[in-house]
Amino acid sequence: MPFTWTINPYRGCEFGCKYCYARYTHEFMEMRDGADFEQKIYVKQHAAQLLRQELRRVKPEEAIALGTATDPYQPAERRYEVTRAILEEVARHSGYELGIVTKSNLIVRDLDLLREVAKSNRLSVHVTITTLNVELARILEPRAPRPDLRLEAVRALSAAGMRVGLSCSPVVPGITDSPVDLETLVRAAAEAGADYVFANPLFLKPCSAAVFLPFLEQNFPHLIENYRKRYQDHAFLPPAYGKRLSQLIAHLRQKYKIAHRDRRPSYATKWPVPPSDEQLKLFSSSG
Repeated sequence: MPFTWTINPYRGCEFGCKYCYARYTHEFMEMRDGADFEQKIYVKQHAAQLLRQELRRVKPEEAIALGTATDPYQPAERRYEVTRAILEEVARHSGYELGIVTKSNLIVRDLDLLREVAKSNRLSVHVTITTLNVELARILEPRAPRPDLRLEAVRALSAAGMRVGLSCSPVVPGITDSPVDLETLVRAAAEAGADYVFANPLFLKPCSAAVFLPFLEQNFPHLIENYRKRYQDHAFLPPAYGKRLSQLIAHLRQKYKIAHRDRRPSYATKWPVPPSDEQLKLFSSSG
């Protein structure tokens, strides 16, 4: 992991993304129906006070990630403002490294606080957009804000001087992984002022597969057998797929002059020749 500490202001996430890997976190509370994760949202109302104590344990070189399992700006945040309270606490300190991951344009509400945090801490915001196709996004991420609204959030954060980037993760094989679609995303990120772009392929834990595979069978029946074959005994695809994806994203970052400053190791350091304009071949014999 590229971070040492995580903060999730909520348990469960109303956005209901079909591919969500974090559904298993509800199993810790003996809720094993995958739908519970998006229907039963738990609010950590005292998170900011607890953070004040926990920050004493964080060393300067240790990164903190806000929103790794559930979105810190999901609808509940409008009412409870737990994420805002956490930012208010971080703004009282200096020398920390904080990364925020969200699919919501609600983050723009907190621009004032984000500026305060960034004055004395290293702050980066990762806005997730998996596709710019509104209809596709609506079935993949039923209750998340539209992709164009998220892109506008990237633009607003960049204009405000924030370090902001685009996460295309997860890239869903056979659905969102065509080079044409990914190039559209990277180009839009560049035009919006993104500082970096990164992408990781879909992985399916058993709890995620229990939701995603029926969704796939209903909406993309031509893919279901290949998915069952590839993910039957593995949560992750073979490395060859990830390598092809990394090579493509690296080429696109170079093409659109986006400086890649993400700290995670990747294949994105050699700027290879771009792949041909076709799907990334999830089901090719090479992996």
